Amino acid sequence: MLESKKIKRFGLLGKSLSHSFSKSYFTEKFRSSNLDAYFYENFEIETIDQFLELCKDESIFGFNVTIPYKESLLPYLDELSAEAQAIRAVNTILIKEGRKIGHNTDAFGFQQMIKPFLLNTHEKALILGNGGAAKAVRYVLKNIGLDVFTVARNPKINELHWHELNENMVKFCGVIVQTTPVGMYPESQGCLDFPFSGLTDGHLVVDLIYNPEQTLFLERAKLQGATTLNGLTMLHQQAEKSWEIWNQKE
Repeated sequence: MLESKKIKRFGLLGKSLSHSFSKSYFTEKFRSSNLDAYFYENFEIETIDQFLELCKDESIFGFNVTIPYKESLLPYLDELSAEAQAIRAVNTILIKEGRKIGHNTDAFGFQQMIKPFLLNTHEKALILGNGGAAKAVRYVLKNIGLDVFTVARNPKINELHWHELNENMVKFCGVIVQTTPVGMYPESQGCLDFPFSGLTDGHLVVDLIYNPEQTLFLERAKLQGATTLNGLTMLHQQAEKSWEIWNQKE
């Protein structure tokens, strides 16, 4: 009698995940790779305790992490990769021999996405928002060598308050990265109150949202002549990096 294949489960941790990309992406990946014992699920959790309970399930080998847990899970992990430690946010967790190991593949995904579009004239960047994704973006842009400024409604040390944002600041920063969920499906009509008049055809404007493909924020930036990018390429790249981590060999 043939031994049955060992089921391996992976999943996305967050809230309101019914429209997420990850489940369909990995389900299709498993199907096309004939990995019929691999499954990907959405884990909508309300408390950290629910995450800890999931980690006790020996059939679960890894998670992706989204809003609002990229930062709040840190104290409950056994180990962090060097990047996750530096960024102070995780979006991928490997469960290995009972240990919860946090990684950040957002940084890899964002760098792969933005590299072909950066110009020598892009010396300064403005990040809108200061959540877990924003931290990964900041890490990448500073490593590339850009001066980086962050604007948020609840600013932290060395960050600017949203009411300080103005047209001159936008003109000053050639790269703009929108990291908040404003404008994401199903609230697709949302748009940040942003001084679009400061944008020019020399600007690169990125919105990490991928659903819809073009947010109102990107539409309005494009009207000013800016080059625009959504977050879909980043999403693909970070997902593939997650898969690499989950399948790493000794």
